Amino acid sequence: MQRTPRASLVRWDNKVPEIALSFWIIKILSTTVGETAADFLAVNVGWGTGRTTALMATLLIAALVLQLRQGRCVPWIYWLCVVLVSIVGTQITDLLTDGLNISLYLSSAVFAAALAAIFLVWWKVERTLSIHEITSRRRELFYWGAILCTFALGTAVGDLATEALGLGFVNGSIAFGVLIGITYAAWRLGGNAVLTFWVGYVLTRPFGAAIGDLLTQDRSYGGLGIGAAWTSAAFLLLIVSLVAVAQLRLRREAV
Repeated sequence: MQRTPRASLVRWDNKVPEIALSFWIIKILSTTVGETAADFLAVNVGWGTGRTTALMATLLIAALVLQLRQGRCVPWIYWLCVVLVSIVGTQITDLLTDGLNISLYLSSAVFAAALAAIFLVWWKVERTLSIHEITSRRRELFYWGAILCTFALGTAVGDLATEALGLGFVNGSIAFGVLIGITYAAWRLGGNAVLTFWVGYVLTRPFGAAIGDLLTQDRSYGGLGIGAAWTSAAFLLLIVSLVAVAQLRLRREAV
């Protein structure tokens, strides 16, 4: 009798938090932190795009290894990965745009194609793209690959809209907020839950980034001039508070 490989028998509880309002709030806060923290480390601290990307990528790999070793969703580990993915995704796009002078039109198209390819392979292998069924290591690897692409794509699309197309930070925030509202309405009216989730996930990245730029950029550039350090600290504090609540709730439920 042929044996099934042991790795394929390993199943976990779903490794993604419940998709509730708190999920989307933390997601948007994380995207803003990704934008502001990346700018703070690269510009204010003076590490530059390359060094910042290398350090954050190393931390991300370590966090993902910790995440993959869990048998269930641990909120603080999951959201640590999301914040680090947000920073790395931002830096990848900035490196291509500023370091290699690659057009935002081209990088947006490439990241969109890469995300589509991940979804296609994921569907062919697993026959589902549902984030309610991330119950094996293979599905989780597909999931995090898609997440990284959504952040890089969202950064490129956001920069394209607010900078290259001249929408600016305020109009960019409004435009992406409206698109998110339309996506939510489509879901409420019976739209495909998986499709609307991933569309919303991509759109919250440029929305959060536009908010981050609006708060941090100098007034001469159309921002409020609060600065990357203060904005990153404030949003990180909010993320830690919300994740702590989720962690305590999970602990109470486990008792």
